[in-house]
Amino acid sequence: MSTPQDIAPTPWQEQDRVRAVQKRTVRILSAAQIVGGVGVGVSVSVGPLLAESVAQSETYAGLARTATTAGAALVGIPLALLAQRRGRRTSLGAGWLVAAAGGGLLIASAVSRSIPLLIVGMLLFGVGSATNQQSRYAAADLAAPHRRAHALSIVLWSTTIGSVIGPNLADPGAAVASALHLPRLAGAFVLATVCTAAASALLWGLMRPDPLTLSRRYQDADAPVDKDTGIPAAQDETGGQKKKDRQNGTVRAGLRHLRRTPQAAFAFVTIVVAHTVMAAVMTMTPVDMSDHGHGLTVVGVTISGHLLGMYAFSPLVGRLSDRIGHMPTIVAGQTVFLVSAALSGMGHGSVGMMMAGLFLLGLGWSFSLVAGSAMLSETTPLALLPGVQGTTDTAMNVVAAVGAGLAGPLMGWAGFGALNAVAAVLVLPVLAFWAVLVRAR
Repeated sequence: MSTPQDIAPTPWQEQDRVRAVQKRTVRILSAAQIVGGVGVGVSVSVGPLLAESVAQSETYAGLARTATTAGAALVGIPLALLAQRRGRRTSLGAGWLVAAAGGGLLIASAVSRSIPLLIVGMLLFGVGSATNQQSRYAAADLAAPHRRAHALSIVLWSTTIGSVIGPNLADPGAAVASALHLPRLAGAFVLATVCTAAASALLWGLMRPDPLTLSRRYQDADAPVDKDTGIPAAQDETGGQKKKDRQNGTVRAGLRHLRRTPQAAFAFVTIVVAHTVMAAVMTMTPVDMSDHGHGLTVVGVTISGHLLGMYAFSPLVGRLSDRIGHMPTIVAGQTVFLVSAALSGMGHGSVGMMMAGLFLLGLGWSFSLVAGSAMLSETTPLALLPGVQGTTDTAMNVVAAVGAGLAGPLMGWAGFGALNAVAAVLVLPVLAFWAVLVRAR
């Protein structure tokens, strides 16, 4: 299979104006990721505490995480279909706005002690996670093939800032709550609501022209060109997309494409497996470390190292993927996963081995998600792209939620080492799929 450097960009992708719009788009997406990601990060640490406080039950602490994950899974495809019809600006802007509405409901639930408001608020707030994830695809819409993974990885890297700041907003939020005469935990969600609303405003106000609709205009060879701007004129409200293309951009058509295109299916499987492996092992690592007597500080440092592996090196991973090819980068990621499973599984309570294993778990996820997402964009026709991307993210969230849910009983029955062994086994189908594709070349 050719590397991205071997794929010649179409002439419009190298136009100065398109490259300028692409750079601006990546900057705006990154800014929205930082601001919105801070809001999403609140739900990780403060969400369960708020749920427990409202419901006066520890059971609801777990329900908060489940509802947020369910919200992200439920809207993956609807957000993609909205992008298909109205463009990325509308889809992502609306996603962050819905998350802000969810934050408002969570504030109301804290004041009224309403469990229904709590659950609905968590579901809506989960839309922010789905929006956060789908933003990476928007960075690739106008990118030339040899820069696609790097553009995507820059937006993914921006998530690092939000993931670090967001979980630490409990104390600043308490000060806000005191000033507004709200329950203590509601203050963090006041900040989260402001952040997600600001992310929506950034995208609605500044991401013009829309990267997806602009790429459609350029790919329509018959579109008339505006003499003043040099941009092919839009033929309808979708940015020049023909009615037949809109009909082809359905979930069913996307699934047919995945069945018929081995490279796209490989990218799909890579993303889903990587997210499942990461979620299952990461979820139970703090429990195992606690069982071995390690305190919250050590656990926190270990999780921070894991997040560092997930996001901090993604620009380097993107450049590597653009240089050597997406498939070799994916295979490298699976190798990292196997080393991670070996270190964590045989750590037996060793802090050093656990830290190294969880860091590599995040790094393997970064290799797989960056290269897999770029490969999915590269191997999918533009008319099908949003639907295929939304289907992939929905599957990623649903399967990972199931994997994380099963990880607890598995560890309780057979131990943390067995959980990592199962994680290593899950990687093998990706490597087998790769071997089949290489053999078929």
